[in-house]
Amino acid sequence: MNELIEKLKTRRSAPPATLSGPAPTAQEIETLLTIAARTPDHGKLAPWRFIVFEGDARERAGAIIADVYAQANPGAGAERKAAEQTRLSLAPLVIAVVSRAAPHPKIPEWEQVLSAGAVCMNLVVATNALGFAAAWLTEWYSYNQEVLARLGVGAEEKIAGFVHIGRNDSRREDRVRPALADIVTRF
Repeated sequence: MNELIEKLKTRRSAPPATLSGPAPTAQEIETLLTIAARTPDHGKLAPWRFIVFEGDARERAGAIIADVYAQANPGAGAERKAAEQTRLSLAPLVIAVVSRAAPHPKIPEWEQVLSAGAVCMNLVVATNALGFAAAWLTEWYSYNQEVLARLGVGAEEKIAGFVHIGRNDSRREDRVRPALADIVTRF
């Protein structure tokens, strides 16, 4: 248990380009999603859902992203278009967390949005606990309605994050973390 705590205390994101396979197995993916879904959820609304991109689905999604990018940026070079094509295929597994926050008579939308963020963090923590590495990202395509519609995200839904998952044994540079003395007050 102490080893896991130490691992979580030093957890770092791993850029998708540094993630390699093999991807988590079907059983490991089910474990990841089960842990991610055990998130605080006032009202038991499950105001989020998952889209799993694995295997060829990553390339199909990348083709959608690249197509929308090329239409919006006709002067973009081939190198940039190719980079857009690989957005979801650098890591062996990508899981999108889709926020379904909506007006509710008792549960504020803000709490529903926070729940979707907690799902993302649970997914990142579970990924690290299973020995994988992850990056929780949103990029321009997370906010582009055409891309989202073509990926199966409803007009009333939003992307809370794309969590890129794979293996990464290399030493990752840490960023400066806030000192607890600067961010903690006691009442």
